[in-house]
Amino acid sequence: MTQEPQIVALVVAAGRGSRMLTDTDSSPKQYRDLAGQSVLQRTCQKFIDNEHVSRVLCVIHADDFDLYEKATLSLESDKLLPPVVGGKERQESVHLGLAALAEHSPDFVLIHDGVRPFITQDVINRVINQLKNGSKAVLPSTKVSDTLKSRGDDGTIEGTIDRTRIWSAQTPQGFDFDAISGAHRQAYAENRNDFTDDTALMEHVGIPVLIVEGDSANVKLTTPRDMELARQKVTMENTLMLSDIRVGSGYDVHAFEEGDAVILGGISIPHTMKLKGHSDADVALHAITDAIFGALADGDIGSHFPPSDPQWKGAASDQFLKYAVDKVTERGGRIAHLDCTIICERPKIGPYRNAMRARISEICELPIERVAVKATTSEKLGFTGREEGIASMATATIRLPGNEDW
Repeated sequence: MTQEPQIVALVVAAGRGSRMLTDTDSSPKQYRDLAGQSVLQRTCQKFIDNEHVSRVLCVIHADDFDLYEKATLSLESDKLLPPVVGGKERQESVHLGLAALAEHSPDFVLIHDGVRPFITQDVINRVINQLKNGSKAVLPSTKVSDTLKSRGDDGTIEGTIDRTRIWSAQTPQGFDFDAISGAHRQAYAENRNDFTDDTALMEHVGIPVLIVEGDSANVKLTTPRDMELARQKVTMENTLMLSDIRVGSGYDVHAFEEGDAVILGGISIPHTMKLKGHSDADVALHAITDAIFGALADGDIGSHFPPSDPQWKGAASDQFLKYAVDKVTERGGRIAHLDCTIICERPKIGPYRNAMRARISEICELPIERVAVKATTSEKLGFTGREEGIASMATATIRLPGNEDW
C-alpha cells in the first residue's frame, strides 16, 4: 500500500499590515477579531481541519508572541507547531519557516497568507491533489474578469491589456518541499529578495507552476473595508446556520403598593407607588424573560426562580433575564429580536422608553435596534385602568442551530 505523503502548512503571519491601521485599532490585522475569533485562528483552523495536512506552522513577528498565544488559545490540536519568528520581508519569513520545517521531513508544503481566512477545503484539496499527481508547484488562481488598462505617467490610458491569459494569484501555494526550499536557498545566495510570491521563485529556477482553480471568496484582508466586509460575511454565515427560528411570548403583572418609584425595563422611574413582588417586580423584564423561556420550551420564570425561594427576595430582575439569555447561548443560539409592551395608565413610559431599550440591549448583549419597547393604556378599564397595577406582554424571537430531523 502506498504511503501517504507528509503535507505541512506554513501560515505566514509576520506582517504589520500598515494599510489596515485605523485611528481606533493599531493591532496587526491577523490578530483582529472576526466575529468572535481572530483572523489567524480562523485561517489556521482550516488547515488543522484538513485530513491530509499533518502539521501547521505559523511564522510570526518577534513582538507578537503574546498576541499569537491569545489568538490561538482555543486551537487545541497536536498539528499546530510552536511558531517561529519571521523576517523583515515576506520572502525571508517563508525562508525561515521552511528551515524550521526541515526537521519534519515533509514531502509537500502549502504556503498560505495568514490573512486569508476564507480559504475552502475544496481549494486546499485541489492543490494537494495536483502535488500528489506529480506537480512540483501549484498555484490556485482566479481568472481576471475585469477589463485591464495600462495607465501612463500623465494619468491617461496607454492601452488595453489582453485579459484572456491573465490570472490572479492566491494562496495556499503548494510545493514539493525540497524544490521550494532549494529555490529559497538559491534566492538567498543570490541576494535576491524581490520575489512577490513563492511561485515566482520556482519560475526563477525554471520549475513549471501549474494553475488550478481558486475561489473568489478567498480574499486577502488588507484594508479596513476588507475587514468590515469580512465581519459582515461571517456574521451572515453564522446567522444562516441558526435556521431553527422560534418565537416565544411572555406575560406578567404586578400590583402597586406604597412607594416612590417603579422598576421597569431595568430602569427606576419616579412614581407615587412601587410594584409589589418577591423580587423587584419588574414586569417588563419578567415578561421578556418568560418569552425567551417560551421560545426555548424551557418552563417559565417561576420554575427557574421560585417565589418561595428566599434568595430571590428583592432580587434585581436583570439576573433573571441574563440567565435566560445564557440558556440560549448554551444551546448554540442567539436572540434575534425582543418586543415588549407595557400596559398602564401611569407612569408615562415615553420619556423612559429609550433608556429601557438601552438597558435591555445591554443585559442581552443585543443591538438596540433589535429591542422594541412600547406602551399603551387600557382606556381606564380593568385593574390597570383603575391604576391597581401594571401588566406587560413580550415576544422573543430566537435562532437556534438547525435540526436535521425537521
